[in-house]
Amino acid sequence: MTTGILQAPVVGQASSGELHRAIDWRGAFWVASGVPALVLFSIGGIAGTAGKVAFLVWIVSMLMGFIQAFTYAEIAGLFPSKSGGASVYGAAAWVRYSKLIAPLSVWCNWIAWSPVLSLGCSIAAAYILNALAPVPGADNAAVLAWVQSHASSITAESPRVVEWLAANSGKTAADGVAALLSADAISAVTPAVRSWTLHAGTLGPVSFSLNAAFFIGALLMLLTFAIQHRGILGTANVQKYLGLIVIIPMLIVGIVPIITGQIDWSNYTPLAPLKAAYAPEMGSWDIGGWTLVLGGMFIAAWSTYAFETAICYTSEFKNPKTDTVRAILYSGVLCLVLFSLVPFAFQGVLGLEGMLATPIVDGSGVAEAMGKMVSSSGWVTNLFVMLMIFALLLSIMTAMAGSSRTLYQGSYDGWLPKYLSHVNEHGAPTRAMWTDLIVNLGVLAIACADATSFFFILAVSNVGYIIFNFLNLNAGWIHRVDNGDVVRPWRAPTLLLGLGVLFAYVNAVFLGAGAKVWNPNALWAGLIAAALIVPVFWFRHYVQDRGKFPDHMLADLGLTTADLSKRRAGALPYVALIVGAAIVLASNWFFQLPA
Repeated sequence: MTTGILQAPVVGQASSGELHRAIDWRGAFWVASGVPALVLFSIGGIAGTAGKVAFLVWIVSMLMGFIQAFTYAEIAGLFPSKSGGASVYGAAAWVRYSKLIAPLSVWCNWIAWSPVLSLGCSIAAAYILNALAPVPGADNAAVLAWVQSHASSITAESPRVVEWLAANSGKTAADGVAALLSADAISAVTPAVRSWTLHAGTLGPVSFSLNAAFFIGALLMLLTFAIQHRGILGTANVQKYLGLIVIIPMLIVGIVPIITGQIDWSNYTPLAPLKAAYAPEMGSWDIGGWTLVLGGMFIAAWSTYAFETAICYTSEFKNPKTDTVRAILYSGVLCLVLFSLVPFAFQGVLGLEGMLATPIVDGSGVAEAMGKMVSSSGWVTNLFVMLMIFALLLSIMTAMAGSSRTLYQGSYDGWLPKYLSHVNEHGAPTRAMWTDLIVNLGVLAIACADATSFFFILAVSNVGYIIFNFLNLNAGWIHRVDNGDVVRPWRAPTLLLGLGVLFAYVNAVFLGAGAKVWNPNALWAGLIAAALIVPVFWFRHYVQDRGKFPDHMLADLGLTTADLSKRRAGALPYVALIVGAAIVLASNWFFQLPA
């Protein structure tokens, strides 16, 4: 095996130690085709916070993401020899104004994308466990037999019945006995693997568990690594076929309920938030209601904006001048369709009560629910569960491909430790992939513990993602000011570039107001995670590189490190940062959860 430190790739050539120019925009499209499956991660959670407004949250968020993509398409075209995505291209704009803000963009993009591996594997593992060792329902024959044989184990005078009556007003002792017997029976006949764990505990605000789901998820992660090891062309070829067998069923889920008349239009009205999260009672558009909806907008962004990963592969495009913009815009159209149709149909069929059911909120029953929306046949439902497992594997592969290249390019450009600038003979950044894998095995143990821990990881990850988006949407106009004379293969309409800047501050509101919906410590934990770039960058820049950036960092712009002292935008980038931080803090103070 021949490996080495990467040199700037040359179009039409690929030598050992370089990313290979092996795909066109279609390859990137298929690699990014895993993004629509991200709807499976939080469709239940958003329904639990936004209620009947949930379908609108997805549509508005997706439209924002599509408009923002025009900014990313322009700045990506400036860097035909870089990989790693918008964060890397945006970092080149910020480096003139702060050595620290530039790597923050790259770091926050990585902490946003990398957890897709662990979160996706945890959901896929839950689907597999449900298929192989399902929890029996109350009407299961084994459950009914257990109840009959243990009918005398609970009496009306039992302390458990008294406690149950206190929590369920209006019910009788007989109701309590029946409910408790059924619960005991389900627990008794549930396969032992569902409760087995090698080790479990707590870690600050979250739990962790080395349970069966963890080990299944770890195997799925290793499978993904093995596929990615073959390089970007092999990855794109695998994902093309996976994408076809996933995208088509998701389109079916979005269209069939509308055609067959399963949509109950009353499930969209009244268009008001919930009175409290995960409770079916309708609320009003007061501060508490807006906070819950903004929480939905906050977490939806993690999925709907994510198709920007299609431009992670610029240095692997055969013709980056045309492939870059086509990759992101066609991927955006696909996501616009699926992120609008699937949540709309999901809500129209299930309704508020159905969306707030525990298996939907925690994600374990989403695939089964989608199958039942298409057909009442059991084999169709089972088929859909299998297809949704493929969908999650697709999203995991998309995440590893993108996040590993972010680590690689960040290392090659001088932001992250040098050891990450390494590829195998297939052009795969294997050291970055191993880093992703090891970090995510730890995160997987948290994600597999419970729904609270899962959404904490998701929220912390999204804090990084919103920071990255804020920096890169502003990078669009900074590049226009500082690098206006550099040829752009594609230039975004100025109106859309301006809307992107406006959305940067709207996203700041989502961050300040919405993160607390998922966990009271999510915002602060996310900011701490973002701040970890300080020691990482300090080690690379001041210890490994002795305070100098690599000469090739700005080569695509025709600049050298000596040109970094020319700051045409003046104080405006600093003003943008201060205003953004002020909006986050003000939103966090003003918006409060319902009492």
